[in-house]
Amino acid sequence: MSSLFRWSSTKVAFLLLGMTAATVTPIVISTPALSQTTVPSTPSGTPAPTSTVNLSDVSSDYWARPFIQALADNNVIAGFPDGTFRPNQPVTRAEFAALIQKAFSNQNRVRQLSSGGFSDVPANYWAASAIQNAYETGFLAGYPGNVFKPNQEIPRVQGIVSLSSGLGLSGGDANTLSSYYNDASAIPNYAVNSVAAATLGNIVVNYPDVKQLNPQQSLTRAEAAALLYQALVKQGKLQPIASNLPASQYVVAGTPTSTDIVTLAASSSSFTTLTSLLKTSGLADVLQQAGPYTVFAPTDQAFAALPTATLQELQQPENREALIKILRYHVVPGAVTASQLSPGKLETVEERPVNIQIDRANNQVEVNNARVIQADVKASNGIIHAINQVLIPPDVNISKLNQPPTGNNGTPDVTVGRATRGGRSYIGVAGNIGLTGDSTALGEGNFAVISKLGLTRNISVRPSVIFGDNTLYLVPVTLDWSPSTAGSVGKETFSISPYIGAGVAIAANNNTDFGLLLTGGVDIPLGSKFTLTGSANAAFVDNTDVGILLGIGYNF
Repeated sequence: MSSLFRWSSTKVAFLLLGMTAATVTPIVISTPALSQTTVPSTPSGTPAPTSTVNLSDVSSDYWARPFIQALADNNVIAGFPDGTFRPNQPVTRAEFAALIQKAFSNQNRVRQLSSGGFSDVPANYWAASAIQNAYETGFLAGYPGNVFKPNQEIPRVQGIVSLSSGLGLSGGDANTLSSYYNDASAIPNYAVNSVAAATLGNIVVNYPDVKQLNPQQSLTRAEAAALLYQALVKQGKLQPIASNLPASQYVVAGTPTSTDIVTLAASSSSFTTLTSLLKTSGLADVLQQAGPYTVFAPTDQAFAALPTATLQELQQPENREALIKILRYHVVPGAVTASQLSPGKLETVEERPVNIQIDRANNQVEVNNARVIQADVKASNGIIHAINQVLIPPDVNISKLNQPPTGNNGTPDVTVGRATRGGRSYIGVAGNIGLTGDSTALGEGNFAVISKLGLTRNISVRPSVIFGDNTLYLVPVTLDWSPSTAGSVGKETFSISPYIGAGVAIAANNNTDFGLLLTGGVDIPLGSKFTLTGSANAAFVDNTDVGILLGIGYNF
């Protein structure tokens, strides 16, 4: 080739460093800042935000606790300064307007309040802005004579109509209502369509009798929390209450909701870690299939009891197989209730059995050394049994996940073919795109065989062969970085694991020549079996050759 296509070593080095820097530099995706809503000042008789969500008069077995706790955690509702919530206290129209403003802070305006506002709501009234917001977003309206009656206790039917109107719900009629409520005839004519739409939208919550609406009864703070929670579920901002919780039986189920194992776990505040790990491992999709499955589900407290940093290590690519083994060890084929369990070995989908111990006298079940603390949580595709410890299969040693392996002398333990922090080892094929040079196959378009062999947690050797008239062997040693999220396609999220290194280039022609090799690139894991890879390489043999390798490897 012409000498015009030969670059100096200095230029090539700068080119390679530039390409490598581009692969290593993280991709930053900015997110818009969330708007902040100013909390209106409140009179002495209304609740003010406190620094805790532990409400002294909302016990763990109180019927509305899941609704109240979730809204308190999301700063939609708050307790009184004395630490109470007063769940049975009636809600005024002004207070309900304030709750709406907090719950639906980004709702679009559909109308405008006149400049004078409501005649009985002074401009300096504590809830004036909340009332204006509730009116303009379509949730609440006034009474004839341009009055709002802010201190009037709001009836249950008005609260339901308010949410139905503000969310723009539709559907249903009087006949629909009669099939859900024993007292459907007590619903005012003006409210029939709105209540029917709210019913079909799963917004209505009736306690203690799900068939009794009590439309004219004053709405309590607990009932308001339940209605608001269901409205936020309808908007997709919150997950449905888990079907195993007593509170779920008071939701009027106008439309069935998805209750597969993963959705059910995600809707509970007890399984946030488990849900996250299922998604990280790729098992979430499996447990959303028909099944059925039985899952012994460790709670968040169970995962928190693991050794320090274990959770972080389990989510690293090099420990993905261990994570999958651990999670599969908690899953049993079929739907097995607590009463159907029997003492002895029970085979898991990991093909490793767990040991079931049953104390019938105390109605207690143990799995290995873990205790079932909540049994028979029924999902559409199986059953969940909550347990208080994480089950570890016998072929997984989690103590080795907490720190990089070291040899007896404190130096990194070299294991050829191991996974690094950048991902699994692999062997595969690639195509080479020659950029410049003609002394070796690197500078031309050629077929290649590639590989990655992990040595330590951070270091790999990546032997490759580029075939051509002047076949070139590349033997670089690379420093591997941990993966970072690069983007998503549909429901799939992809990460990139950059690497950079140097080594030797061996040109196998009539006379074997050796030269310096510089390399840099990225690995992109494609599931557990394949890795997409791309690298820029510069070989300094007789002349300087530069090329780009693009290929795919099979993980081992």
